[in-house]
Amino acid sequence: MDKQELVEHARQIRKHILKQVYTVQSGHPGGSLSATDLVTALYFQEMDITEANVNSIDRDRFVLSKGHASPLLYAVLCEKGLLDERELLTFRKINSRLQGHPNMKYVAGVDMSTGSLGQGISAAVGMALGNKLAQNHHRVYALLGDGECQEGEVWEAAMAAAQYQLDNLCVIVDHNRLQIDGEVAKVMNVDSLEEKFKAFHFHVLTVDGHAMDEILSALSKARENKGRPTAIIANTVKGKGVSFMENQAGWHGTAPNKEQYEQAIKELGGEA
Repeated sequence: MDKQELVEHARQIRKHILKQVYTVQSGHPGGSLSATDLVTALYFQEMDITEANVNSIDRDRFVLSKGHASPLLYAVLCEKGLLDERELLTFRKINSRLQGHPNMKYVAGVDMSTGSLGQGISAAVGMALGNKLAQNHHRVYALLGDGECQEGEVWEAAMAAAQYQLDNLCVIVDHNRLQIDGEVAKVMNVDSLEEKFKAFHFHVLTVDGHAMDEILSALSKARENKGRPTAIIANTVKGKGVSFMENQAGWHGTAPNKEQYEQAIKELGGEA
């Protein structure tokens, strides 16, 4: 798939994210939009997930460790053809399969139920180790938030990943520098993430998380890396793609009103 096709998928995914959050007036748009390009690259270029193998162990796996960004995961599954677009309108509603945090029991393509920060990467380490033991050569990808890296469990998981030389594991950090309470650096500074992951014996790559060429190159290098896990630190913009949401911590968990939604969709080249 060429770069322009990936960019177009990312644009549509951003529209799906906003539709979900606006419809129910609940959810987390900021961190979903910041990670859109990263997850688009995974699902439409890097990972081998298809409708035919979605329920199989014999494919690559993705763990949304920052589980509150569930609108992104549902939007990607929809764009991939694994989830009906009409179901996006049920997001976070009573009896919907599309809960505020993803549940692997309900939705094919959700590889781990996540929400408690730090637990997703821990599960991903277990999956990668399981693949090693079973001689299953498929890869495991985990997406973390930079605020999530304040959790001690993240570093326990990182320590285990290095100990077992899990070169089939790729951790991606959505480094948008904002969390629900404001700037990550002021709440509890996690920088330098590059130096921290290096200290835990990871192969570390840093990219512009909105530059598709850089993302794809890093994923390729991660695949080629042997003997240790990879961490990709992706510098991103919270709320990317919607002018009034960009770099605003207030949009971490706030839904747009009708006027704001219509403006956001227009900026993304669509009609509300």
